[in-house]
Amino acid sequence: MTIPQQEHQSAPGRAEGAQSAARGIVAATIGNALEWFDVAIYALLAIYIGRNFFPNHDPGVELIQAFAVFGVSYLIRPLGGLILGSYADRNGLKKGLTVTIRLMVLGTALLAFMPGYDSIGIMAPLGIVLARLIQGFSAGGEFGAATAYLIAQNDKRKGFLGSFQFASQGLGSLLAAILVAILTTVLTDAQMTDWGWRIPFLFGLLVGPAGFLIRKEMKEVPLPDKPGDARHSPIREVFATQKAGMLIAAGALAVSTALNFILQYMPTFAIKQLGLEPGISFTSLIITGVILTFGTPVVGHLSDKFGRMAIMVPTVIVLLVAVVPLFLWVISAHSFLVLALVMAVLGLLKAAYFGALPSVMSDSFDPRARATGLSFSYNTAVVAFGGFTPMIAAYLVQQTGQAVAPGYYLAVIAVISLAALAAGVKLRGIR
Repeated sequence: MTIPQQEHQSAPGRAEGAQSAARGIVAATIGNALEWFDVAIYALLAIYIGRNFFPNHDPGVELIQAFAVFGVSYLIRPLGGLILGSYADRNGLKKGLTVTIRLMVLGTALLAFMPGYDSIGIMAPLGIVLARLIQGFSAGGEFGAATAYLIAQNDKRKGFLGSFQFASQGLGSLLAAILVAILTTVLTDAQMTDWGWRIPFLFGLLVGPAGFLIRKEMKEVPLPDKPGDARHSPIREVFATQKAGMLIAAGALAVSTALNFILQYMPTFAIKQLGLEPGISFTSLIITGVILTFGTPVVGHLSDKFGRMAIMVPTVIVLLVAVVPLFLWVISAHSFLVLALVMAVLGLLKAAYFGALPSVMSDSFDPRARATGLSFSYNTAVVAFGGFTPMIAAYLVQQTGQAVAPGYYLAVIAVISLAALAAGVKLRGIR
């Protein structure tokens, strides 16, 4: 009988392997944290971006237009997922991750330095759209390559390792919430509108080069096929043989991504609908950022021990039942304490659900085209259920006059994810 190599590794060998896995986690997630920092920053600062680039006599229209650009950038994500995901599957995950972070920094630089509408007219909003499209294309390939890289570190701990994909999203949102909460507390509304909103994007530019250097030194994951093998087409393979996997992965992600963007929208909701001050409204998002950053790996670890579906299915059922009452509670209270409690509950439910989600999505695809399949399914779901969620939420509230409308929207999406999880168990044997 052949003894597996890992069973007779020396202690130094095991230590080196642990260090390599740790470096892999940092390298794969730092770009994702930067991506979600930029996503959260744009959503949190949509009020000020709307004033600078989409001026209108109606503040509600300004906000909807700013969120529309936020959503439009997601339309290019599936294309970025196919192109950059295929590039990573064919040429190496390390190379794919290096390309994505370069593009991300370029998009952030355009956002940081773009003159306002008063300075260059229609070119200002067009420039913002271009910047968001570059970021969207980059982010399109980020998820698949980063998740595939994380899962490849240790197949027996894929729940825990994959959870760092979403933990990094929590970290990005946490940093964004802290920075915006500080800025909106220290600066006046006029200062935030004039120049304060640019500071977080400048901060993102500082993080980008550090992420690029870390990824440059990361170890490559062996490819199933020789790099550049013309016979292997990940895009063709995904659409020919793994359509069910794409539906399962995208459907399972639906409620997670919709909830994430509802959380990003909540501070704006609190300002517009509840009349709370911007500083304390943005502070509430710090709570969920902490929960998502540190709670998600714990859930990923537990999923390796007790099973992923045993955690995810009950969580999404609780969310389905509780989301509308939670919205009604925060609307009736008009209180920061209640807002913070509701954000904490939603954050805990999100962490419990998506801690194991990356590994479930990964198991929906064959390793030969995993980065492509993950990237395309992830970004298609984000387009359908994520990027436009803040705009849909703002539109539903304005059109119906019911502040609880986002809660009903989220409940409908929860049903879709329940169906996808059931399909994953039946068709892919995911547990």
